[in-house]
Amino acid sequence: MANLSSSPVSSLPPLPLPAGLRERQLPGNPSTLSYHLIEAGTQDFPLLILLHGFPELAYSWRKLMPLLAEAGYYVVAYDQRGFGRTTNWDTRPFHKVDLNTFTQTTLRNDVITLMERLGYHQVECVMGHDFGCVPAHLCALSRPDMFKKTVIMGHPFFGIPTAEEKSRPSPFDPPSNLKEDLAKLPQPKKHYRHYYSTASASAEMSPPSGMKEFLGGYFHLKSADPLHNDLQPITAMTAEELNKLPSYYLMPLHLGMRDTIAQSMTSEEKSNMHLHQPRWLPPSDVQVYADEWSRTGFQGGLNWYRVATDAELMRKDLQGLEGKRIEIPCLYVVGVKDWILHQNVDTVARMRRACQRFEGPVMVEGAGHWVQQERPEKVAEEVLRFLRGA
Repeated sequence: MANLSSSPVSSLPPLPLPAGLRERQLPGNPSTLSYHLIEAGTQDFPLLILLHGFPELAYSWRKLMPLLAEAGYYVVAYDQRGFGRTTNWDTRPFHKVDLNTFTQTTLRNDVITLMERLGYHQVECVMGHDFGCVPAHLCALSRPDMFKKTVIMGHPFFGIPTAEEKSRPSPFDPPSNLKEDLAKLPQPKKHYRHYYSTASASAEMSPPSGMKEFLGGYFHLKSADPLHNDLQPITAMTAEELNKLPSYYLMPLHLGMRDTIAQSMTSEEKSNMHLHQPRWLPPSDVQVYADEWSRTGFQGGLNWYRVATDAELMRKDLQGLEGKRIEIPCLYVVGVKDWILHQNVDTVARMRRACQRFEGPVMVEGAGHWVQQERPEKVAEEVLRFLRGA
């Protein structure tokens, strides 16, 4: 039987939230999550559900939520399965955890369960950022009766390919020997998703000592602020093309993520971070993330990557959704300095094919990967324009 996280989160100090935001625990039964919620607005108003990515928390939406609530919405973000103060998920170690409890349809079902427990039958809009886009995609794709609109920030949706589509060669299909090809580069590399799926990742990333420095550097390097952020389009899924990616995506073969970030944070880059990061992520905010991840460790969040890199588990999980398109209106928002848009030169065209009512991309100046934290006012403006549209 799975060990379910049930730590007494009620004994933890409250999060330092902006005015207008509230947090609470929404208890579950033994088979469902006990959700840690951050909310804003009046519960009778149209519901917006916000889904964070990795290594983030519901706290990552703190700047955007008041702006949306002021416009007449009930806005809810929660720590997702494996993250933060949400409990009742499988906490067993790497080799014992049941990955079926972290599948992408399970993450989608978590959203639906929350909606129902809040007393709603429909969500005005489900929004995702980074890996949080995955359950947002699936909500929009599989339950257009429940979710009226969706906003995708960063992580694009290309559809779930049919067997016929999988049989057609594409330059963006990773070759079966990609791991070996990356390891044979002049400076041997590995892809971060493959690393995150290993048993060693959590052990290397989770020690509390140095957590704040690690996360501060990680957030900085993926923002709009790094000194050497030379974005280049990736034209094929080959080792040579992928070698254009920054080291937090394509890591040195023999380093973990902490050491990779430390290697990139030169004294010059540290000075640059201290100059620019407080604009959008002051040290006190970094400390919130450091405290939470020091308490929980990273394995819960990393289990998402283990599922995503398991082809057979993914095939079974998404069976029946192959070839479907998102029917509801879908807005794509991305930071101008976010590498995610450059990892596929055909990103926007593929999203248009996968989404019947696609809008965007909205390219946000002055933002990298953490677009809703780096430029919350601009993101709120674009989201509200979309929500108020026909």
